[in-house]
Amino acid sequence: MALQVEDLDDERKYRQKLVLSYDELIPFIIDYFTRRTLLTYIFWSVCFVFIVIAVSIRVRISGYYPQGNILLHSILGIVGFPLLSVPLHEGLHIIPYYLYGARKIRIGMDLSQYLFYVTAHKHILTPRQFRLVALLPFLMISLTLIICIIILPGIWKWSLALFLFSHATMCAGDFALLNFYFINRKKKIYTWDDADKKVAYFYEEIE
Repeated sequence: MALQVEDLDDERKYRQKLVLSYDELIPFIIDYFTRRTLLTYIFWSVCFVFIVIAVSIRVRISGYYPQGNILLHSILGIVGFPLLSVPLHEGLHIIPYYLYGARKIRIGMDLSQYLFYVTAHKHILTPRQFRLVALLPFLMISLTLIICIIILPGIWKWSLALFLFSHATMCAGDFALLNFYFINRKKKIYTWDDADKKVAYFYEEIE
């Protein structure tokens, strides 16, 4: 039987690890995203590879397309496509939530922090489930873009390569949360959100 929120109040089995208000997400993200771990090194290495791909494509298309077209595709890759991808990115977070049984799924935004988020009201996630929820948009969009870069003409390779890098940086919040789990990987941490109060709770299972 799936865990219920009330089950985590049993102090013999679970200990509250963290209470995170949505209003405090940016300080949390900065804190955990800047902690040096294997996960953050891997993430920044991937970002470096993505920007190298973009630069190499830019060098190869130099002289083949008008500067106006290159500028347009630069803007598309850095601004246009990232903005248009926000609904897709958040929608990909929804898929594993739904597959794990969550039904009270909500999409929100906090413009003061420039954040968009997906949450499932009072639905508990195990560490493995949380990792898939957090990683799916990064994996699916990155893989799709890499395939498109391979098969599409040169100038589209440029804009999509910029988008590949830009989208990766957009996943910083997801990787900050993943880094919290990575740092606490020896512990089994369950999480659930109170979407009404806009607070996330993390509980550690007591061995």
